[in-house]
Amino acid sequence: MMKIGIAQLNPIIGDLVGNSAKILEAARECADRSVNLLLTPELSLCGYPPRDLLMDRGFIQDMAIALEKLAKSLPEAISVLVGTVEANAHASQLGGKPLFNSVALLQNGKVQRVFHKRLLPTYDVFDEERYFEPGEESNFFTLEICKSSESSVISHSVRIGVTICEDFWNDEKFWGKRNYPDNPVAELVAKDINLLINLSASPFAVGKRILREAMIEHSAIQYDLPIVYANQVGGNDDLIFDGSSMASDRTGKLVGRASAFESDLLVLEFDQDTQDLLPGEIAPQTESDDAEIWAALVLGVHDYAQKCGFKQAVIGLSGGIDSALVAAIAAKALGADNVLGVLMPSPYSSEHSITDALALAQSLGISTQTLPIETAMQTFDRILSPMVTGTEPGITEENLQSRIRGNLLMAIANKFGHLLLSTGNKSEMAVGYCTLYGDMNGGLAVISDLPKTRVYSLCQWLNAQSLNVQSLNTQSPHPIIPENILTKAPSAELKPGQADQDSLPPYNVLDDILQRLISEQASPADIILAGHKPEVVEKVVKLVTRAEFKRRQAAPGLKISDRAFGSGWRMPIASNRTVVIWESS
Repeated sequence: MMKIGIAQLNPIIGDLVGNSAKILEAARECADRSVNLLLTPELSLCGYPPRDLLMDRGFIQDMAIALEKLAKSLPEAISVLVGTVEANAHASQLGGKPLFNSVALLQNGKVQRVFHKRLLPTYDVFDEERYFEPGEESNFFTLEICKSSESSVISHSVRIGVTICEDFWNDEKFWGKRNYPDNPVAELVAKDINLLINLSASPFAVGKRILREAMIEHSAIQYDLPIVYANQVGGNDDLIFDGSSMASDRTGKLVGRASAFESDLLVLEFDQDTQDLLPGEIAPQTESDDAEIWAALVLGVHDYAQKCGFKQAVIGLSGGIDSALVAAIAAKALGADNVLGVLMPSPYSSEHSITDALALAQSLGISTQTLPIETAMQTFDRILSPMVTGTEPGITEENLQSRIRGNLLMAIANKFGHLLLSTGNKSEMAVGYCTLYGDMNGGLAVISDLPKTRVYSLCQWLNAQSLNVQSLNTQSPHPIIPENILTKAPSAELKPGQADQDSLPPYNVLDDILQRLISEQASPADIILAGHKPEVVEKVVKLVTRAEFKRRQAAPGLKISDRAFGSGWRMPIASNRTVVIWESS
């Protein structure tokens, strides 16, 4: 019997010493459990994605040294596959990129083999062709497994095919097309392998775990082959990795799954006689999209703060639903004692905005501070009056309120070393219903990939979990989000009687248009054919285009969808996307 371990690791990008220690710790635990082969995620030594750290030649040299040191430190009885980078020795003579995205096989104190990733993604958040040369050879090795008895030692060999993340994502029968000319999995199957493994750093998106399981099930059945998939976990900048490492037997049945959104160590057994994986531990899956999103955002905030050196966060509490959700996420991620909510009422703030914000803070157990801004507003009006005399008050004066609040929040963050969490949602970010250097201020935009309708859905889900009050670091017996926050009309409260729907379509309409335009990349004409009014579609498209300069200056936002305003969004700022409805001839 061969035992395989999956070390579902949460690396810190660039931390070669710390990441090596995590791999070594997992290897020692696996050796104690008689594991023969330990898998780690893609680029587990340096963390994924390292981005332009890969252009630092000293960093590449340090990684090679760290790999050699790790190999010497590992227990002798175990073989370990470590994600790393290897220099392309032929780059200068033959051209090509200077590096390979690689996996090193460490055995007996040495780096025995190195395998190179063959398919390099360049879509969405990926830009691997910027750094890496694609590998050209099928990657496999033979692992000898010895079993001792009273009279003899029996040796079995297992041929193991190695793929790295994208190498597995090119099955034309599953996708209905090929994205690359080569199919590394099919080529490995032709090499008579007994087991296929995939070492990944696959970012989270809602529903992606189900997609991965379906893809692995399909390939296992198609090739009559057991498959083991190891994925990274943790938050790195805007990306969240859910882990959810898994394994399938030859029939496509799920035989093992690691926990989602936390580090884990999963051990599986491979039976050489049946050439198949045996049933093992299967961690429970999240029960809904909202539950999955909640877990992802909590992990994203926790890791962003921890990896950037922050212990406490500050949030502007407006009494609205967006800041309420961000505060709840922060309280869970960092602990209620480490979250400060700041109320900054103006003369236009309603009484319920203050009472709702205080009720939320009490529910979460976070501390608050109230800083009225009326005096600051009057001071700005007085300073600007020589220039604006004779003009009517309007958006400029409204935005000044947001910018006063943004300055106060940044001052608190600066003074006390807090991480300022901004509270804008995806609907607002899409159409520019946000203020530069005001409510957009912050170090992390927690819900910038959540449409407004999803914000409501997630808050309603959260309240449904309120019986499990310990999960939110609160003793509150009532709903986490006060009912009035859920039911009142959304408003920026920058002028008397203001409501979001004075300027925007209803959020259910807006979010459907944005989903089609941004995620599905539908044309305006197709969106109109889906039932939306032409004038509304035209307005939304113009707003999305005009707001690009704001999004370019926004704090990094946590990605939970397949199309977010982050590292995978590459739109021009100076542009004029016009809506043309072509009449059929």
